[in-house]
Amino acid sequence: PAADASPFPDPASFPRTARGRRPYFFDDPNVDKLLAMIMALAGEVSVLRERLDTHERLAADGKRPSAAEVENYSAPRPVADDREAQRAEFVSRILRIVSDEMDRMSAGDAEQEYRSQIRHVS
Repeated sequence: PAADASPFPDPASFPRTARGRRPYFFDDPNVDKLLAMIMALAGEVSVLRERLDTHERLAADGKRPSAAEVENYSAPRPVADDREAQRAEFVSRILRIVSDEMDRMSAGDAEQEYRSQIRHVS
C-alpha cells in the first residue's frame, strides 16, 4: 500500500442509516418519533448557536468572519467550557418534561412497590 494510505476504511463509505429495530421508550412509538425529530432539530439549533457565537467572537476581534474562518475556528478552553455548559442547559430544558415524567413514573413505581410490600407483610 501507499505510504499515505490509511489502514481504516473511508468514513464516506459507511452506511448512513442505522440497522436493526429502533428502540422505543414510550408506549406510543409516535411519541418516540416526535422526540427524535425534536432532538434532531435541537442538534441543528445547537450548531447554529455555536456558529453564531463564533461569528460574534471573530467580529469582536475585528475580523470579517468568512466561512473558512468559522469552520477553522478553535475555541479556547474557557469558551469551549462555556459552550458545553450552555449546550447541557439547553438539552436539559428541552428534555425537562420527559425527565419530570420519568421521575413521576419512578416515584409511582416506588409507591406501588411500597404498598405491595405492606400488603404482603400484613
